[in-house]
Amino acid sequence: GELFDHGLDSWSCVYFVVTVYSIFGRGPSGVSVFVLYLLLWVVLFSFILSHWEKYNTGILFLPWGYDISQVTISFVYIVTAIVGVEAWYEPFLFNFLYRDLFTAMIIGCALCVTLPMSLLNFFRSYKNNTLKHNSAYEAMVPFFSPCLLFILSTAWILQSPSDILELHPRVFYFMVGTAFANITCQLIVCQMSSTRCPTLNWFLVPLFLIVLVVNLGIASYVESILLYTLTAVFTLAHIHYGVRVVKQLSSHFQIYPFSLRKPNSD
Repeated sequence: GELFDHGLDSWSCVYFVVTVYSIFGRGPSGVSVFVLYLLLWVVLFSFILSHWEKYNTGILFLPWGYDISQVTISFVYIVTAIVGVEAWYEPFLFNFLYRDLFTAMIIGCALCVTLPMSLLNFFRSYKNNTLKHNSAYEAMVPFFSPCLLFILSTAWILQSPSDILELHPRVFYFMVGTAFANITCQLIVCQMSSTRCPTLNWFLVPLFLIVLVVNLGIASYVESILLYTLTAVFTLAHIHYGVRVVKQLSSHFQIYPFSLRKPNSD
């Protein structure tokens, strides 16, 4: 249940951020694609932080920030459906734009709710000597792959000869979000089964190679093809991973997925 719920949530993070900010667009009252990229990473790291906490403490604490964001997003969609996107273009208080309010909410929830609670619970577990991983290295292993994913994807954006993020922002966000979802799902499996989290995710290998190719200088259309190809590979690989994990769990527990019917004893 935890893997199914939070595994899907880890993949849907990219949709929550991108769809809300698509309402504002890229105009004077909108959000630049690079700022949205950074905000996406704030949400992604906030999400994985709770599972890093459980990986070390054995207890999954879920702050209300995620639930509040769902209610807020639903409200934004309803208002937009009724009055149109123009409702969000005008200043609402002291010449502050609505995009600034939502940006502040995302960063505020991460810095004032998620991060403090995770660190507090971690240090409580350390003080009570109940940490599952005593060495600092083992405790920080789950962050290695997400941090390297952030470094590689940011390097691609900054070195891109065709300004790939401006050309294909949603595809790039989806590629990053899919790779992050796979990293998170592997962490969820490890913290549920009390096994060691892998240091590096294999998704980072093709991404690293593409960043090397981009640094050598390539035509813009070739870079776009590489992005679409990598996104397709990540998507298919992540779906394959999910199917295989569900099959292995079903075989281990001798149950059928999505069914109350039990396999025959023979």
